[in-house]
Amino acid sequence: MNILFLFVITLFAFYIGIRYYSKFISEQVGSSDDHLPPSVVLQDGVDYVPSRPFVVFAHHFSTIAGAGPIIGPTLAILYGFVPAWLWIIFGTILIGAVHDYTALFASMREGGKSMSQIAAKTLGRNGFMLFILFTILMIILVTSAFLKLTALSLTSMWSLNELGLSSDQTLLRTVMQDGVEKGVIGGIASTSVILITLAAPFLGFLLHRRKVKAFFAYLLAAVVCVISVYIGFHYPVRMSPNLWMVVISLYTLIAAGIPVWIVLQPRDFTNVQILYGGMLMLAVTVVVAGLKGAVIRMPSFNISEGVKHLGMVWPMLFITVACGAISGFHSLVSSGTTSKQVASEKDARKVGYNGMVLEGVLATLVLLAVGAGLSSSQYIGIVWSETAKSNPILAFALSVGGLLHSAFPFMSVALGSVFGILMIEGFVVTTLDSAVRLNRYLFEELWTLIWGDRVPVFMKKYWFNSGLSVVLMFLLGYFNAFRLIWPVFGTANQLLAALSLIAVSVWLYWRGRKSWYTMIPAVFMIVTTLASLIILLVTKYLPAGNIPLIATDILLILLSLGVVILSIRTAHSLRVDRLSGSVT
Repeated sequence: MNILFLFVITLFAFYIGIRYYSKFISEQVGSSDDHLPPSVVLQDGVDYVPSRPFVVFAHHFSTIAGAGPIIGPTLAILYGFVPAWLWIIFGTILIGAVHDYTALFASMREGGKSMSQIAAKTLGRNGFMLFILFTILMIILVTSAFLKLTALSLTSMWSLNELGLSSDQTLLRTVMQDGVEKGVIGGIASTSVILITLAAPFLGFLLHRRKVKAFFAYLLAAVVCVISVYIGFHYPVRMSPNLWMVVISLYTLIAAGIPVWIVLQPRDFTNVQILYGGMLMLAVTVVVAGLKGAVIRMPSFNISEGVKHLGMVWPMLFITVACGAISGFHSLVSSGTTSKQVASEKDARKVGYNGMVLEGVLATLVLLAVGAGLSSSQYIGIVWSETAKSNPILAFALSVGGLLHSAFPFMSVALGSVFGILMIEGFVVTTLDSAVRLNRYLFEELWTLIWGDRVPVFMKKYWFNSGLSVVLMFLLGYFNAFRLIWPVFGTANQLLAALSLIAVSVWLYWRGRKSWYTMIPAVFMIVTTLASLIILLVTKYLPAGNIPLIATDILLILLSLGVVILSIRTAHSLRVDRLSGSVT
């Protein structure tokens, strides 16, 4: 199939979703600008900061995007292009974007409260306890998976021969590894990450304190990106994966406790320029390559190979694309940092629904790039090799390089691969510091639930709660391979999405609003994810005797069942009260 034809169909489907379905959802939830948002009512200059729509969208999108919509589709294409593509389109429009928008809206109406606090209001103390424990566990999984991925991306190398470069090339710095001369691709991204982070406080000062105009802010961020990449080509930073894990862990510990406008917002705002530019570059490449006749080189259907490495197409495909169709992590971002920054309810739909749709576009571009840029043998050798570490980030980068070269022959595979790495280099780090900040909030809520007004002083400190999140993230990531963590992370992520949809559904019902558009997706996702947890437990973790992942799997099942049972009881009680006239 021609990649341009597939891309046009995708964009048309997403346009219909934005134009009609998101408007329908907005009317159903009762969106109105008569309600002042928590960013205005509770403004404190640290967490509650009313911000311009383009700034909030940049933060929100770069945080939810991360590595998820790149890694998930890159892994899921193993089942064949068509199953992954269809799930991204329909999942995004009907489930993922609805999930993100309704979570954001509910949080704004509840004063910027987290999903666990919303669960407390609708499901009571027990619901709050179950939800918050589940959410903390999920964030530890997502951060450990992304920490491992960050270390892989920033240390990626590939042979010069495979990159189409001769030994006398000057584009990349090289190293000899096992007798093979390899280009240091990840080192360029490493330098860029460091420089963008160092420049963030200055940009944050201009955006937040000096209120610099949008045009100049975008221009300055673009200049920072270009300079950081240019320096990266000449001075790539090389560190071992384990050392990178330590450095990033220390960075997230610091970043989680300082005001969002100093590092979090400006880093996101700068990084998103690379992501926007990369997506535009990919879109143009798809158009040009499609006009030249580029087609999907990977199989349209490859179910048997997918079953061999990942498991049955249902439910495993639906948890492998852990972002790009629906992601529970998005509800944490929507109700954690984003809801405290959106300046009006009219912006909530643009940020929540449209942000998820743009992620669906990114996931589709990834599928098209991998499907057209790599052959099946190349893909299997990089991602599913039995003798080498799985590196889906490198597979994506090389596929971008291959597709760019086919569209624009003057551009080498190596240069295109560097662009691919740069697309995701900063976003895994951005997701990490946002996630650790979110877990800081959740641990603070948990201690208050347990201790009440008698929480020990040290447990109120940001460094204690952030440090606890960072240590657990580091330990799980350090002692487990990426391919072991990703399936249980994907399952937990999708399960959190299901539980968030359940909590929002009960919240809507409690407010007298219809909720079928959130409840139907919730039921589908809860059944899918529980099935995947059971399959992973029986076929992978128990046979391998992996105690941490066995315990995590069982705990996820018990917590999710607890939330489901409690939600059913609460909904039944509300229905009885409404029929009796005690609730209006």
